Amino acid sequence: GGPVGTAWLAGLAAGLGREGVDLGAADLIVGTSAGAIVGAILASGGDLDRLAVLPAPTDPEGGVRTDPDRLAEVFATLGDTGLERTEALRRVGRLAATASTGGEEAAIARMRFLVGDVQWPDTPLLIPSVDAETGEAVIWDRHGAASLPEAVAASIAFPATAPPITIGGRRYIDGALRAGINVDLAG
Repeated sequence: GGPVGTAWLAGLAAGLGREGVDLGAADLIVGTSAGAIVGAILASGGDLDRLAVLPAPTDPEGGVRTDPDRLAEVFATLGDTGLERTEALRRVGRLAATASTGGEEAAIARMRFLVGDVQWPDTPLLIPSVDAETGEAVIWDRHGAASLPEAVAASIAFPATAPPITIGGRRYIDGALRAGINVDLAG
């Protein structure tokens, strides 16, 4: 995940494209966390080369940042085998809400820079995230309340590394907390 995962996925997709395999022409694209960035660009017909330049921070405090103390708590909570999964996600959601990670506006602006300020594409695109309060999965698509940059920002908002993203009055965190690859959504 993160910048390394995004770079790896973009490089793989670009390499396949050079060999004649256009992943953007798929019947369905599911993008989770770092894959949400690449999936949004592919589904929108965008150029993956846009990922070669990272945006400058847009807020005076330096943009999105990691809160190391809260991150340790997040991993401890996720690794607690005595917690039921949904309860662990609710607790992680509370940690995310109190972490010092910068403003969500900066996180959304970063995604707008990376994926483009585009509307949801006609190509079916699903972007998972998790409701930070309930721990339940939410799958964004072009029929939901989120703009494409908001859905991508929510899907990559790993607790204590990026702020939860508010959409329709609710806060959302990383879709990888639902499942790493979300292959079940392609069924």
